[in-house]
Amino acid sequence: MSVEESMRQHLTEAFSPTVLRIENDSARHAGHAAMRAADPVAPGETHFIVHIVSEAFEGKSRLERHRMVNDALKAELAGPVHALNIKAQAPSEV
Repeated sequence: MSVEESMRQHLTEAFSPTVLRIENDSARHAGHAAMRAADPVAPGETHFIVHIVSEAFEGKSRLERHRMVNDALKAELAGPVHALNIKAQAPSEV
């Protein structure tokens, strides 16, 4: 399973999102050390942009939402993911 697929699975299980877009932004960072040392099993999967909309974020601050997403993706963040850009919204904000 790719890193992106693993992220999608974890986020879907944790938040049942109405919107979930995951963009692999790794190619823009090809010269970075993290890319050169990337896991050979998942090369080119180190930088991602996540846009997620879920009821779970209703009434939560931006910091709380980011912590929630980071917690759901702790396995990926401990391994191959070097950078994660998060846009987490409640349905009332879309």
